[in-house]
Order: sequence, then structure tokens, then C-alpha cells
Amino acid sequence: MKEKIRVLVVDDSPYNRKVISEILESSDKIEVVAKAFDGEDAIRKIVAWEPDLITLDLEMPGMDGFAVLRWLMANHPVPVLVVSSKESNRSVFKALDLGAYDFVVKPSRSASPKLKELEQELLSKVLSIPSLHFEKIRERVINAPKIDFPPLMPLPKGEHSAEIIAIAASTGGPPAVQYLLTKLPKNLLTPIIVCQHMPPIFTALFAERLAAVTKKRVKEASDGEEIIPQMVFVAPGGKQVSVITEKNKNYIKLYEKSPEDKFAPSANHLFHSLADHYGKNALAVILTG
Repeated sequence: MKEKIRVLVVDDSPYNRKVISEILESSDKIEVVAKAFDGEDAIRKIVAWEPDLITLDLEMPGMDGFAVLRWLMANHPVPVLVVSSKESNRSVFKALDLGAYDFVVKPSRSASPKLKELEQELLSKVLSIPSLHFEKIRERVINAPKIDFPPLMPLPKGEHSAEIIAIAASTGGPPAVQYLLTKLPKNLLTPIIVCQHMPPIFTALFAERLAAVTKKRVKEASDGEEIIPQMVFVAPGGKQVSVITEKNKNYIKLYEKSPEDKFAPSANHLFHSLADHYGKNALAVILTG
């Protein structure tokens, strides 16, 4: 029988701790081993219980979530899923920079009973995070048997160049997208569309963040705008994104999600649209999810 993912829940609100714990333990694959009410209590329980994963509130009296993250990454690396309020929307990106794996958004403190609405997203993200300590992951990589892969054949120069790049990511995606964009050539002309599953309020901030960190031209995509070289478009949260062609020019098309759509933006919708309009000249990249 596979071991359960052992979780520490950190939140200064007793109600939030209770509801988050109940949501997590509704899965037979998750065990909440402890709960902590502030940063200092969290560190004591991290040392005592050695959880596989931590759900972390950022805004707590005394030692806050940011201080916990700094201590964790320096002393005891563990996957961290930030459970943040909408009021601290810019703070989640600071937390991601400090080493958090991903985040989910909880209702404001005045709407704590709505925390149950988090159930599907919270469970999905916790279950998608490996239930291993970072040290164990590194140990497995170091000790993994070597595999002889066939040599990669370089593509002929000037051939197979993409006219557009689509990058899709879900859980753990924001840091991965940021890292990838920083590694792309500064003079890359190919336009990029980023499809990151994220709440609507956060995608514009994510675009601002990427622009500041990568020094590229990044913006949240708008309906009807032309897809031009050197631009990075971030699909807005809650919308589906596709491409339309008019007079030999390609444009962003946004539309509402249907009841059948599980995610918005959806990589499937975007990839199918690019295949229709760009064919073999589209490059699709899936980072996480």
C-alpha cells in the first residue's frame, strides 16, 4: 500500500485550519499530521513531524509565512503550497520566488465559510506534488541508473523554425514558466502564448512579474489584439484563448469557458487552435500538469 502524503497545515485562523484539514483528509491519499498557528509553531512542528508537504498561510502575526519559507529553504526544504487570500495577491509571487511550489486562493477573512469552495483545487494541487522531501528526490536522481540515450541529431539550420510558441503549465507552473522565459534568447522574435491555470485576478500580475524579471515584452492577452513578434501573451484566468486569422494576420480570440471545460485557460483549446492556424509551424511546450 502506497504511503499517504503527510501534510502540515499552517494558518493563524482556527476555522481555516479546521476546514483545510477536513478537505485534505477527505482524500484517502492524504494525512494531516499536524497543524500550526504561526511561523514559530510551524518550525517546531516541521522539525518534530517532518511532513512531506506544507500548506502555508502568508499573513500571520509574529513570524509570518515569508519568514517560514526562508527558514525552510535554508534548513529543511519541503514542498510548500501557499494558501493565500485575494488581498495578498502580489505577495504570492514573492512567496514563489522564495521557493513555494504553487498557491491556491482562499476567500477573504470576512468570507471564511466559503473556504469549502477550495476543495477541488486544493486536493488536485496537493495530490500532484510528489510526497517526497527535496533531499530524497535529489538522492534518487543521483543514484538513478544511467541510461544511454541515442544521440540527438541537430536540426538543419534555417529549417523547422516555429512561427509561434505555446507554453502550458498548471501546478508548480509559475516558477517553471519564469525560469524558461529567462533562458530564451533575448533577440527571440517568435511570439509566445503562456497558458497558466491561475485565478483571474492573478494573471495580469503574473504578466507584470514576468515582464519585470525576464525583461521581455509581456502582457495579459486581450481579445482581438494582433499576435506580433517578440511579444509574450499571458492567457487571462477564467477565459479560453484561441487564434483567429484575418487578412493574413493572426489575432488573439478570448471566449468564456463552457460548462464542459474543467480549466480556463485550457491548454487543449489553445493547442488545437494553433494546430489549425499554424500547423507544423507551431511549437507546443508542456511544463507541468
